[in-house]
Amino acid sequence: MYDEKVSEILLIDKPKGITSFDVIRKLRKKLGIKKMGHAGTLDPLATGLLIIGVGKGTKKLNQFLKLPKVYEVEILLGKKTTTGDQEGEILEEKPVHDLPSDKIEKVLESIQGKITLPVPAYSAIKKKGKPLYKMARRGEKVEVPEKEMEVVWVRLKDHHKEGDGYILELEMEVKSGTYVRSIAEEIGIKLGYPAMVWELKRTKIGSFRVEDAKAI
Repeated sequence: MYDEKVSEILLIDKPKGITSFDVIRKLRKKLGIKKMGHAGTLDPLATGLLIIGVGKGTKKLNQFLKLPKVYEVEILLGKKTTTGDQEGEILEEKPVHDLPSDKIEKVLESIQGKITLPVPAYSAIKKKGKPLYKMARRGEKVEVPEKEMEVVWVRLKDHHKEGDGYILELEMEVKSGTYVRSIAEEIGIKLGYPAMVWELKRTKIGSFRVEDAKAI
């Protein structure tokens, strides 16, 4: 898959259905190198760009964590789940009627910039030293903390009915520490509907592009 002289930094296009650490495991086995890490986790159902540090490259990963990221996202209006994506159980459903473009654009304009939102219950953010996702999986009731996030820009690519729901196809650039699942739910709230991430692909981290990444 790679030249014998493996780069310290690898760009990988993560497929759907595996964790970011699964990518590390596969690469360790394929390359025979144990010391590896990644900059910026992708949820199992998300696809796209992962930056992998190999050997001495692991020391460079921190510098990539703070870079802005670009995502292509499909948001489904009309359903809310425990995880904020297709993995979770449905918490709320509401039929969605046609939405005019100008109403959607106005909401998208309102979420640009810095915004304080609850982090997803299924996230690695720690409360009392424990990751939230572990507490959520155990069924523990936990008050989800809020966090400042930042949307640099967002663009509406398309929108259409999908059964009883409604799909918004967006592209957005966000600062480090921003959860797209939180942004999706906030867009839903402002439009008057429950919402969840239907599809998510990370296309850029700083100047690194998914087009330059390799399949695992």
